Amino acid sequence: MDRIPFGIRRLDTTIDGGVPAGSVVLLSGEAGAGAREFMYTCAAMNGLLQADPDLFDLYYGDLASGAVPPEEVHYLSFTSDERKLRQEMGLAMDDDLVSSSSPAVTFHDLSSEFFQLSPVPREWYSDRTATLSDLNSTRERQSVPAALGERLSDSAANNLVVIDSLTDLVAGAGDDLAWDDIPVLLKGISRAAFEWKGIILAHVNKETLSALQHGQLMDAADGTLLFEWESGGSTRARTMVVKQFRGVLSRIEQENIVRFETEIGDAGFDISDVRKIR
Repeated sequence: MDRIPFGIRRLDTTIDGGVPAGSVVLLSGEAGAGAREFMYTCAAMNGLLQADPDLFDLYYGDLASGAVPPEEVHYLSFTSDERKLRQEMGLAMDDDLVSSSSPAVTFHDLSSEFFQLSPVPREWYSDRTATLSDLNSTRERQSVPAALGERLSDSAANNLVVIDSLTDLVAGAGDDLAWDDIPVLLKGISRAAFEWKGIILAHVNKETLSALQHGQLMDAADGTLLFEWESGGSTRARTMVVKQFRGVLSRIEQENIVRFETEIGDAGFDISDVRKIR
């Protein structure tokens, strides 16, 4: 089975090179606990592999045997534009890594579809170069799910796709989606992803969901990585737990791994320590 690297070397090495091709991975966590940095690092590192292999070798090293990198990297956002994304990525990792990987990361801005029926003025999220007549012109409205489905159908095959984020869909899709539609949509993406043979990362802020809602999303995805803050004495640490993951969790169980301690450095998200059952 082909495995696609996350782009986080110590994690990829632990799980035999990466994620089984065709997987949808839910990145769920507390605010600031590392889920977003994980997402940024995956996109940047896999983009760097395409754009600058020498720099990739410096930051990551050699891919594991059996690991097959994605052909392309696509980043979908419902609320942010590309400039803001690049800026946020630069806060999570070295600027050289971000700038060198950027040409190989294709950004898709779905804010027009997301905000068009909201109270947000159109000029706040439309192209800054658009004329006033462009902003005031009417056109057939495309729903948020339709826009997302179109981008995935066009971009997901054999590629890494980041969806940023399911939290936005839950909070602001309005009449396009009710909550019950979100797990169904994710199940549909998972079904299609099996044929696309790439990997899809879908971010969600766990604190915005009830336990039932979070469980429904976990059930709809192929795997879930849970990012948490852990307190001990006067310090706080970021940790990551593999909650469920077909084709990955069994490997971690064989190694008796309970929890990954994580950190954010020049290369973005990284594993700093591994806790094992004693």
